[in-house]
Amino acid sequence: MARFLSNLGEAGIILNIAIMLASGFLLTRITKRLRLPDVTGYIISGVIIGPWCLKLIAPDFIEQMDFVTDLALAFIAFGVGKYFKLSALKANGKNMVILTLFEALIAGIFITTAMLLMGLSLSFSLLLGAIGCATAPASTIMTIRQYKAKGPFIDTILQVVALDDAVALIAFSVCAAFVQAGSKTGHISAGQIILPIIFNISALGVLSGILLSYAIHRGHSKDHSLVLACVCIMGVAGICSSMDVSPLLACMATGTAYINTSGNKHLFKQIDQFTPPLLVIFFVLSGMRLSIPSLAAAGMIGLVYFLVRIAGKYVGSTIGAIITNASSEIRRYFGLALIPQAGVSIGLAVLGQRMLPSDSGTLLSTIILSSGLLYEIIGPACSKLAIKKSGSIPVKENK
Repeated sequence: MARFLSNLGEAGIILNIAIMLASGFLLTRITKRLRLPDVTGYIISGVIIGPWCLKLIAPDFIEQMDFVTDLALAFIAFGVGKYFKLSALKANGKNMVILTLFEALIAGIFITTAMLLMGLSLSFSLLLGAIGCATAPASTIMTIRQYKAKGPFIDTILQVVALDDAVALIAFSVCAAFVQAGSKTGHISAGQIILPIIFNISALGVLSGILLSYAIHRGHSKDHSLVLACVCIMGVAGICSSMDVSPLLACMATGTAYINTSGNKHLFKQIDQFTPPLLVIFFVLSGMRLSIPSLAAAGMIGLVYFLVRIAGKYVGSTIGAIITNASSEIRRYFGLALIPQAGVSIGLAVLGQRMLPSDSGTLLSTIILSSGLLYEIIGPACSKLAIKKSGSIPVKENK
C-alpha cells in the first residue's frame, strides 16, 4: 500500500494525508468510549498505520512531513501566549505563578537528576527534564466536566494548567539553547545561551506581536485577520528554523505581545478553529515515528522517567502549596491532578530528537510517546481521585 501511494506522486501525498486524518478520526470513536483523550487515539492510529504495523504510509513520506512539527508547535506556542496577559496574571496573583513554577520545575529537576544518576548524557537529561515539566490539561478538564466539579480546588487546577505549558516551553527553550551551544562549539558560555533567547523574545516575538496587533486593528475582515496571523506565526517560525533556533519562545512572545497590545482574544478562538486538522496530522505523525523496537531499549529508563515525574509533580505541588499557604486539600491531592502528559510534550520530544545523536534522540522520543500514552490512561483516574478527595464533586455526582 505504501509503495503504491508513493508511485502516485502528488496524488499519493494527498491520499496519505487523507488516510492520516481518517485513521485519527476513527480511533477517537474508540477512545471516546473508553473516556480517553483524543490525543491518545491520534497517537495509536499513527502506530497502527505506520511502518511497524500496517505500513500504509511510507517512511519517506513521514520524513518529508517533518515541517508539520514546526508548524504545529508554532501555533500551539502562539496560543499559550494568551495566558500571559498582564491583567490576568495580576488578578490570579503571584501564588498561582509560584505554585506552577514549583510543580513544573521540581518535576524537571527530579527527572534530570535521575537520568544523570543512570549514566545518561547531560544534554539528554536536560531535555527530558524540561519536557517532563509539561502537563496535558485535557484529561483533567474532561474529568472536571464529567463530574461537574467546582470549588477553590478546581479553580486552582484550571489556573495552574493554563500556565504549566508556558513554563515547559521556557524551560525547554533554555535547555535547548544550552544543548545547541555545546554541540556547535564544544564549550558553552552564558552569551551563547542568553543571546538567542533575548533575540527570540524581543527582536522577533514582541515586535511581531505588536505589528500583528496594529495590522489587524486597521479594520480587516475576520478572514483577513486569520490570514495575517498565519503569515506572522509561520514567518516567525520560519525565521527561527532558518537560524537553527527553537521557534517556541518567539511564537509564545508573539502571542503574549498581541494579547497585551490588543486585549482581544477573538483571534485565538479563530486559530483554535483553524488548526485541528494540522494538530491531528501532527499527533498521527508522532505515532508513526514511535519506534516499537526501541520500547525494549527504553525499558528501565522509561519506567524511571514515568515514576520520577509523578513523584516530582507531587512533591513540587506540595512544596508550592506550603509556601503559598494553600489549603490542606491542595497540599495533599493537587499533584494527582497534574499527571497527564501529551500535547506540547510530544512536540517538544520531536524537537529534542533533532538536537541529539540518533540513538539518544530516538530514545527520548520513544520515552515521551510511550509514557504519554500511559499517563493519558491513568491520568483521568488520578484526576477523579484528586477532585473527589478534595470534596469538589457534588454529592449527587459522587454516587
